[in-house]
Amino acid sequence: MFQFKQFSVKQDKTAMKVGTDGVLLGSWAPVNHNPFSVLDIGAGTGIIALMLAQRTHAEQIDALEIDEDAYEQAVENFENSPWGDRLFCFHAGLDEFIDEPEDEYDLIVSNPPFYAEDYKTENEQRDLARFQDAMPFEEIVEAADLLLSENGILAVILPFKEEEKFIALAKESELFPTKITRVKGTPTSAIKRSLLAFSRNENPEIEIDELTIEIDRHVYTLEYIELTKDFYLKM
Repeated sequence: MFQFKQFSVKQDKTAMKVGTDGVLLGSWAPVNHNPFSVLDIGAGTGIIALMLAQRTHAEQIDALEIDEDAYEQAVENFENSPWGDRLFCFHAGLDEFIDEPEDEYDLIVSNPPFYAEDYKTENEQRDLARFQDAMPFEEIVEAADLLLSENGILAVILPFKEEEKFIALAKESELFPTKITRVKGTPTSAIKRSLLAFSRNENPEIEIDELTIEIDRHVYTLEYIELTKDFYLKM
């Protein structure tokens, strides 16, 4: 069980545990356009959807999860949260979901599976969750193209090395970056992740910054504390 300030996340059934990537995206995803409807693609435990329920007044927060164990866990976490009436999880793959799109979304978020390394582990379920053959970037962009409302935002977290490729893919669907935050673990380590936000409107002024998580082991930077303090108990 992972305890946050306003909700808790059970993760005993799923291979995808609560990690920094999910917390980063849930804290960082732009919400100043007051989204009414949110879609979380590849929900895992439901952490990002729960964080967005806490951060926004969105009345419709849908999450999508193909893995049965993770889906059941997300449903349980949603039901046990203060926002159960606004959160809904679909047990489906993205391709099934976009076959019959009924709704548009003002915010679409995804912490997609990606290759952490180039080999498979013994745990097949975790591999499915972690490896990109479960959900290629193309599918996320295609879904955003179909489902984003006119002033909607797509927000994702990716390995830094995939940033250029994803931006190029999004551009083909006329989705343009509005904000980019590059994340590194410590002041001396290499950039590891990119947080990217896209909209349908091309923005000549892209907001670009950098975020460092720790100064030292478990000594967090002021920026990281500021970003996550509404969630972590000890921040």
